[in-house]
Amino acid sequence: MNYKIEGAIRKNKKSFIICSILWLLLVIVFVAPFSYTTFQAKVDGGISLEIFMEKIVSNMSNPFGTFAGIFTNGVTHDFISFLLGFTIVYLVVFFIGFAKSAPKNQFTDIEHGSSDWSQRGEQYQILSKNKGIILAEDNYLPLDKRGNVNVLVVGRFRFW
Repeated sequence: MNYKIEGAIRKNKKSFIICSILWLLLVIVFVAPFSYTTFQAKVDGGISLEIFMEKIVSNMSNPFGTFAGIFTNGVTHDFISFLLGFTIVYLVVFFIGFAKSAPKNQFTDIEHGSSDWSQRGEQYQILSKNKGIILAEDNYLPLDKRGNVNVLVVGRFRFW
């Protein structure tokens, strides 16, 4: 199971940064203006759709003025509750995408025919680092090995 998490992290390093920047951008451009506009549109315990539609465009076009309005008018509680709800939804979507990008098995994205299947030099119990029949980079089949030293070459050899 550990290989799935490690593989997904390795595969998504750039995506973490991009998703963080996207979250910050969405908070500045959409969440803050939405929460401030709902505060401005409150009329008699409800929200006036006419005022909301009128103010949302101006609040989205001036996000830093919106932040100033949030903190000067005491709308921080509404902003934090909208921010928390948005962040939870964003994280759920992010983790679904993260889980779907996890490798299906241990050998996903490993080159066929390479020595990446072995770990911590275990291939050198059979193979040699220095001399013999070349199998892969830094992997040689020693000629002085006892037992079967037959080699099957799969692929084609081209020369022109």
